[in-house]
Amino acid sequence: MATPDLTVHGAGIFGLSIAWAALLRGARVRVVEVSHPGAGSSGGIVGALAPHVPENWNSKKAFQLDCLLGAESWWREVHETGGLDPLYARTGRLQPVMDEGGLALALARAETAKELWQGRAEWQVIAATGAEWEPHSPTGWLIHDTLTARLHPRAAGAALLAAIKAKGGELVIGAAETVGPQVWATGYAGLLDLSQGRARAVGGGVKGQAASFRFDAASLPQVFTDGLHIIGHGDGTVAIGSTSEREWTDATSTDAQLDTLIAKARAALPCLTDAPVIERWAGIRPRSRSRAPMLGAWPDRPGHFIANGGFKIGFGMASGVAACMVDLVLEGRDTMPAEFRVERSL
Repeated sequence: MATPDLTVHGAGIFGLSIAWAALLRGARVRVVEVSHPGAGSSGGIVGALAPHVPENWNSKKAFQLDCLLGAESWWREVHETGGLDPLYARTGRLQPVMDEGGLALALARAETAKELWQGRAEWQVIAATGAEWEPHSPTGWLIHDTLTARLHPRAAGAALLAAIKAKGGELVIGAAETVGPQVWATGYAGLLDLSQGRARAVGGGVKGQAASFRFDAASLPQVFTDGLHIIGHGDGTVAIGSTSEREWTDATSTDAQLDTLIAKARAALPCLTDAPVIERWAGIRPRSRSRAPMLGAWPDRPGHFIANGGFKIGFGMASGVAACMVDLVLEGRDTMPAEFRVERSL
């Protein structure tokens, strides 16, 4: 291609989303990936796009809400441009109400959501019916929100890459000429690089293990119970996850901790008891010290920018992160929430 207007390092969810957003604004874009697209945590299997609870509102929660509300149209355009389906669907989510205190809190949040979610999604408290795709609730009540969505991470990455290529973007595997503005969206490895020579690390990695069953729950809501996400994907699988491990010896191996999650999922939804496990997955998710995404200029590297740290919320916030980074890098406008600024993690 001609000399790019923007080079994006990393073909995970942040890198591909930024490249796509830049192409939509007419830029020439090159994506450089050292291994393969989705090589890090973006190549996982869970794909929960879940909102913050509707209370204690701040700019970070408002940013996420805008991303979730706009996700359907954003992913539809990706699908239509590249021809590949990201398997996105806004199916909602069920959570058990564990005690009377939790019930009072859930009812209060239902009222708060009416205002904060702009009438475009609901946080409801509903009676459990005993259906097979319901978590057990000691109180007999469930939280049902209609904002939670899902996509399959690998399908979403492939859909983005196809759309980028259809728009004239370029993917280079390995070394490539780098000119002009550079965005570094290189996940866990990027956080380690950014930490070099600093008094303390700007972030690190958290290992997650997840599993996939062969079971068709594509039209059913997600279930979140006892810290476990259970998600029916559009390809006839159900993903569960994940562990959060700050220490590990093998980044991609699975062990008894995943066996425990599998047993927990089957106990929560007995309809999964005989569903075969078709994949066990593990990977390292990038976590900034502030836990929020790290967006902005790379200190002491003129013309270089950082988009990293999408711990647990990368896919849900990708469209907004991409828009902010393209505003900054190509147009010189700073539109990001204060909580996301790089300097908060330095």
